[in-house]
Amino acid sequence: MKKFLFLLSALLLMNCSTTELVERWKNPSIDSLSISKVLIVGMTSNIEARKQFEEKLKKEYEARGVEAVMSLELFEPTFTAEKKSKEELRNVEKILATNYFDAILFTKIKGVENKVVYTKTFKDKEYLDIRFKDDYYSHQEIFYNPEYYKKFNIYHAETSIYCICPVKERELIWKGSIDIVDPSSIEETVEDYVNLLVFALEEENLLSKEILKEK
Repeated sequence: MKKFLFLLSALLLMNCSTTELVERWKNPSIDSLSISKVLIVGMTSNIEARKQFEEKLKKEYEARGVEAVMSLELFEPTFTAEKKSKEELRNVEKILATNYFDAILFTKIKGVENKVVYTKTFKDKEYLDIRFKDDYYSHQEIFYNPEYYKKFNIYHAETSIYCICPVKERELIWKGSIDIVDPSSIEETVEDYVNLLVFALEEENLLSKEILKEK
């Protein structure tokens, strides 16, 4: 029942969004998660997109009483644009652990897929009750009108949450694959992505649903 309600709610959320939660995985050994300090990392060469994403997600965590730090606040802007060795990243984890971070939320774009769809659809019965000459006549624009097909991109993004607690191995807590469909603006895309991500984490008991009221 809970899974059904999650899928229904996610579907309603996606109907008015540019994002879609395609797949999710939660560590079976973890029922719920309570963290006090999280590092938010957006891996993209687009600094403005990274800034907006990290800022919005930071506000979501802080509204729930969790201290959140943007990677742009902790590292130089070029940090995610430069290759790092495993040893360097291991040292970063150690530094975070000694500074009382207990989780990292890491988001990246894994790939881009080009899609082409017909702009016309089956609207009513009359559209199906048609002869060859009518069908051909109505669709001649395929030869001449490039706008007959709609082209768009799907960006395959992935968000992972890792535990960096000093008493545990740096284990994966949760992973979600989210498709960003034909984004029109950074602001809209970030808004939709973060809203969907927050919703998914709340449903998985990995983020509190309670939002602290401003004094």
